[in-house]
Amino acid sequence: MAIQWFPGHMHKARKEMAMVLPDTDVILEVLDARIPFSSENPMLENLRGHKPCLKVLTKSDLADPVQTQVWLNAYESKTSKSISISSIDASSIKAIQPLLRTMITPSQSRVNPYVVMVVGIPNVGKSTLINLLAGRSVAKTGNEPAITKRQQHIALSDHWVLRDTPGVLWPNLDNPHSGYRLAATGAIRDTAMDSADVAAHLLDYLCVNYPENLQKRYSANLPLEDSIATLEAIGKSRGCIGGGGLVDFDRAGRLLLTEFRGGQLGSTTLETPSMKLLELEQVEIDRKEKAQKKEQKKAARKARRKK
Repeated sequence: MAIQWFPGHMHKARKEMAMVLPDTDVILEVLDARIPFSSENPMLENLRGHKPCLKVLTKSDLADPVQTQVWLNAYESKTSKSISISSIDASSIKAIQPLLRTMITPSQSRVNPYVVMVVGIPNVGKSTLINLLAGRSVAKTGNEPAITKRQQHIALSDHWVLRDTPGVLWPNLDNPHSGYRLAATGAIRDTAMDSADVAAHLLDYLCVNYPENLQKRYSANLPLEDSIATLEAIGKSRGCIGGGGLVDFDRAGRLLLTEFRGGQLGSTTLETPSMKLLELEQVEIDRKEKAQKKEQKKAARKARRKK
């Protein structure tokens, strides 16, 4: 599924991020623990260089704890640290500031506070995290993407300042699998997608990796060998019936997505580090093929002009 959802304020935010990075001491990148790879912004990796980055995996209470630990291990490096948090576990939030302190080199002559730039794609829980860190409501929150529209500065103490940025989603989702996962978790507005299509893609993964979660929520007799048949069975059991007594797949899809986002399908993670590597390889292959076809068309046009 090709999703192009890049509001104007995101283009502006990307330019602003590049401008303020030199004055930033640490980057705090907020990721969705259910889709750490798909909720990363590859643009940020290119922009930050060797700037230290703390990757915070939010909504860990909705994710598979085993897979969350796998991702945390994968993110550890010389310039990167990681932590998983949950809004229902206050202790996990409190661990962030001490971890940030380990990522900067203290200076006795420093006068200005250390600046932490908070970045993350829409609806990843960035504003909620900022409010919890600040201990007060300073950032707008909402269960839909693109709530934050401009940068703002929040003082945590005399020595630390958060720089909040609008949720930035890259303009072209080259990996179609990431597009589906972002849509499934609510990072993309529902109006930009087909609910039944996204739900079927979600079921492709859940039926194989979390079948017991689906059976517990809906029925032990779900036809898990086929995602469309599974969605149809869910629609029938929940009364999503349209004209002619047939299942309304759009309603069934929206129901499934709502319950998935609310954690009613159990703790699930939709991707692994090994999947990330394979999908990135495929994206690179697709890019080269696309570039080759473009060059072939260009050469063909030149040849026609010469005739």
